[in-house]
Amino acid sequence: MASLAAEFVRQGAQTTIVTAQWDKTWPESCVLDDIPVVRLPQPTHRGWGTLRYMNSLNRWLRKQRDQWDLVYVSMLKHDAYTTVGALGTSPVPVVLRAEGGGATGDCRWQRESRFGQRIKSRCLRADALVAISPAIHMEMIDEGYPSRMIHRIDNGVCLAAQVTTGRRSTARQDLADLHPDFRFPEGAKLAVYTGRLHRGKGLRHLIEAWPRVLKDWPTARLWLVGAGEDEAPLRELIQSCGLSNHVALPGLFDSMDDILAAADLYVLPSFAEGMSVGLLEAMAGGLPSVVTDIPGNRDVAQHTVTSYLVPPGDMSALADAIRQVWSDLASARRLGQAARECVSQCFLLETAARRHLDLFEQLVAEKTAHFDRKQRPT
Repeated sequence: MASLAAEFVRQGAQTTIVTAQWDKTWPESCVLDDIPVVRLPQPTHRGWGTLRYMNSLNRWLRKQRDQWDLVYVSMLKHDAYTTVGALGTSPVPVVLRAEGGGATGDCRWQRESRFGQRIKSRCLRADALVAISPAIHMEMIDEGYPSRMIHRIDNGVCLAAQVTTGRRSTARQDLADLHPDFRFPEGAKLAVYTGRLHRGKGLRHLIEAWPRVLKDWPTARLWLVGAGEDEAPLRELIQSCGLSNHVALPGLFDSMDDILAAADLYVLPSFAEGMSVGLLEAMAGGLPSVVTDIPGNRDVAQHTVTSYLVPPGDMSALADAIRQVWSDLASARRLGQAARECVSQCFLLETAARRHLDLFEQLVAEKTAHFDRKQRPT
């Protein structure tokens, strides 16, 4: 969302990001890439913390309602419920964005969570919905969201500079200087995952598959870059498997540019995806990838064309695909080049932002005209 906001600004739209103050030490406001960021109180206590944040967001939106032409909300959850409630009777359109797919997606969350159906009923009062992939679009229709409300705008990323041998070497040295976890033998193979450390991402299977990779590539390294609730269990698994010198959890980074530039391969072993920005960023840099054969990944990756697709949860197939990519350098280069061309043709951030802004302008004009008609004397 921050990348999308930055592109909105580049294309001439004034933008502010409103989010939660997850840590009390964080400032209540800051500027990220020239974009104002407002953080509202979010105590760590579950239930109470969420309620406190929702109340803060409701007050902020009502106070600021005359400052904005439109509000765009990430996920069909508590922020969506609060925003539609705060602005539903105002001339400010509210657009909701469905982020995840499958078992970890927004639609499944609404179906299974305690207040999910109540939140869904309010989401149906939004002015429009955005689905970021074909799979999510179909999920929303299956869950009863009217097709007339849903606008398919696929995720997009910037077309990064293509990874070359020289750039890879420089990135590895820069990262090694930054942290000991990033140091490894000269010429060793490196696979990376970027994203949430969550059980649904299949990272346990990837770790358990790694000894099979080491049989052919004994110095190979795996970096799982990100943060999430599964971090501690993953660390324990790495230690119990004796992989502490081969698998690293370096934490969260503002930019993945150097991480991806240092890598030979991107791995995404998820059980469910909406449309992975991490995968798109890797493809944009010309990296080959090994990903699970699930709807969200099939919307982006093509087997043996841009990536290798393997069954979710199949550790043997996962390890074999990684070894296959690394054993044929010419094929790996072809995969990476095809992946980069795919992003260039179908998944550019500039295009996604323009489509958003076109939709926003249409909604603002329609809602403004509607309120003007209501206010005219009869």
